[in-house]
This record gives sequence, structure tokens and C-alpha cells, in this order.
Amino acid sequence: MGLKKDFVWGAATASYQVEGGAYEDGKGLNIWDVFCSEEGHIYENQTGDIACDSYHRMEEDVAIMKKLGLKAYRFSVNWARILPEGIGTVNEKGLQYYDRLVDTLLENGIEPYMTLYHWDLPYALHERGGWLNPESPEWFYEYAKIIAEHYSDRVKNFFTLNEPQCTAGLGYYTGEHAPGLKVSARDFFHLWHNLLKAHGRGVQALREFSKGPVKVGMAPCGALYIPATDSPEDIEAARKATFSLPENSVNAAIWDVAMCCDPVFLGHYPEDIMEQFGRYFPRITEEDMKLISQPLDFYGQNMYNAVTVKAGEDGKPVRVKRYDGFPKTAIQWPVTPECLYWAPKFLYERYQKPFFVTENGMSSHDWVSLDGQVHDSSRVDFLHRYLRELKRAAEDGADVQGYFAWSLMDNFEWAYGYSERFGLVYVDYQTQERIVKDSGNYYKEVIETNGENL
Repeated sequence: MGLKKDFVWGAATASYQVEGGAYEDGKGLNIWDVFCSEEGHIYENQTGDIACDSYHRMEEDVAIMKKLGLKAYRFSVNWARILPEGIGTVNEKGLQYYDRLVDTLLENGIEPYMTLYHWDLPYALHERGGWLNPESPEWFYEYAKIIAEHYSDRVKNFFTLNEPQCTAGLGYYTGEHAPGLKVSARDFFHLWHNLLKAHGRGVQALREFSKGPVKVGMAPCGALYIPATDSPEDIEAARKATFSLPENSVNAAIWDVAMCCDPVFLGHYPEDIMEQFGRYFPRITEEDMKLISQPLDFYGQNMYNAVTVKAGEDGKPVRVKRYDGFPKTAIQWPVTPECLYWAPKFLYERYQKPFFVTENGMSSHDWVSLDGQVHDSSRVDFLHRYLRELKRAAEDGADVQGYFAWSLMDNFEWAYGYSERFGLVYVDYQTQERIVKDSGNYYKEVIETNGENL
């Protein structure tokens, strides 16, 4: 038994990371446009103004996807391209860009998976308080309504928010990401609750205004845990760790999977979160929780690595120190393929939703070799190891529907600028030439055999 016959093999990108065209055709400013224009935020003061220039090279990029045999492409919409002020007047040229993208994908037999929000809030809404403003869920509803009315005749799969943990945690609490704020704990939990309500309003708009049946999910991230051994005690410790706070700090809460997913799928915040931080939350009503837990069709999780734990003497999870010389990617993230086995297993057990890995991949030290090719053997090995574990999770009963490699191509890696390369396709930022890497060709083989070669 292997993966489902109709397994969705895809790749993912985000609007600000690939599009460029930052000030063209009536697009409004977003928080990343402004954040990157100020010195000191981004590696070597780089910006996404041009990025991979996908705004002008979309057809070429879709041709590459077809060459790779992709069944699906997960991309995000730049909110300010559609609504320059975040609400109000619609920018027709913005709508037309995504029309062309969607139509070109469908012409090439590639299913569009549209993400409404991947961090690029319109700056006009930031000036009104951004996600701290209690009206923000209504802004998102208005935006999602336009998306549903315009694209749902062709797009059948939507994600509301990508990694709300990063939006709130890195954007508003640590200040590493746009808009670069460092708010109080109280403000953090207020805006977190607003974000989840915005997700709920987005789901409602997609259901209400779509022209036919659509499937809706969310794509969070979060801290994942794997057991040190296959003993029942260690497995239980890893399960516990996945859904509970490792320590009582706001930082730990940010990355707690249950703080995001329990409200969305189970209709309530976790007890340990409310015990520690309940005093910082706004007044939570039954209506709020009903809104946040709108029924979803699937669950997406972005996953790159995990922490290994074992059962302590009291059965509580204890972090296992990584051995000296533990393998790491170029961005210094640990290589832990087992997370693609244990995380889908634990998450499916708890939330009982068809499951997508919405991002997975690695940053590697890639360059063009003397033969004109990009030989990223470490990424080929990474994909092989991780996908083998995902296949095992599917065989062991997790309802795994699909996998989106991060990323289709090298792109603007947020605060890291262009210093990290995650792509299956190499991008020369001087010339915008694209070169399919060895990993892209390997992934093509995986898709052609539906993972039988893993």
C-alpha cells in the first residue's frame, strides 16, 4: 500500500517572495514594502521589489511547473494588489494578474491552491492598527468575499491564513518581521484572537460567496515533537509535547500547535494556555469560538523539523539533546525526517481532518556548476528521507492528501533576503534566469511514480 492514487504533488510560493512588481498597475503598499525599505531590517538591506519577477514571468514559471509534472501550485494573493487600501476600491489590474495565473495553471493541468494571506497586510490597514484593530476580521471578510466572487468558478481549494504564528509572533512580538513591532503580552493575545476570528470570517465569506462547492483549510506552523524511541512511553511523551506548552512564556505559546488548532478544530483554547495567559485575552464569547471553529475541509501544516523528546520519570516530555555534529541545513535548521511521520500521525489523530503538508523543504548552499547545472544532492537526499516518512504515515492510517514542496523556486526569504535558497528551481537574481536543480528533476520522478521510488 502506498500513497493515494490521486495524491496531490505540488510546490508552494508566497506573493511577496516571488512576484516583484511592487509598485505597478495600481497595487497598494503592504507592510513588507515599507519594512524592507527601511535600513537594518533585512539581510544587506535587500527588498522584494523585484524578487523573482513572477509578476512579469508568470507564464515561464507555469511552464516550469508543467515540466516538473506538478499536479498543484499553492500560491498566495497579494491583498494590496486587489485592494490597494485594504478595503473599498478594487484594483481591476490586480484581479487580472491572478486571473491570468489561475487560467494558465488550469490550461496546463495544474490545480490552483490559493492562500488568501501570507503576511503582506496592506499598509493602509496597518495604519489603522493592523491585526490589533478589532475590525480586522471584517476587513478580511470583505477581501475574502471579493476573492470568492471572482475566482471560485475556477479555484476550488483555498487556505485562509499561512502561519498566523509568524504573522503575530515575528511581526508583532519579536519584531523580526513586518511590521516590526514589539507589543505587550496583552496586545499579543488580543491580536492573536483577532487573527483567528479573521480566519473564521474568511471561511464564512468563501462559503457564502463561492459560485460552487469549494474546499477550505488553514496552513499553520508550530513546534513539532518526535519520540526518542518507539517505546509507548516516548511516543506518548512526544504526543503530549506536541499539544502542550513546554514552558510558561509568550514565546512558547506562539509556537504551540494547540493554541492555534484547538480553537479552530475543537472550538476552545487549550487549558494550559488559558491558565497561564487567560488574563491577557480579550473577553471570549461563545460566538467568537463558533466563528473561529467554522467547519474546515482539510488541515494544512507547514513542517520542516522537530524536537526529539523522551518520557521523564514522571512521564512528562523531556527534551533530548542533539548529538554533536547533528545534521543541519544551510539556514541552520536540524534535519529530522521523522517529523513527516509523527506530526501527520499526531495531528490527524487529534483533529481528524484530511491532511496536507503545505510546506516542507530545505535551504541549501546552491550555485551553478561549471556544467551549467545546479547539483543540490543534499536536497535530493532531504526530499527522499522526508517523503519516505510521509509515505509511512499514510500507510499507517493518517489521511494524507498531498505535499507541497517549499519552494518552487529560490526567492526572497523574508529577513534573510536572498541569502537562503529553498527552491527546486535556481533563480539568478541578476538575469532572472531559471535553472531546474537536480532536486527538481528528482521530485519529477517522485511525482511520476506517485512515490513508488521512495
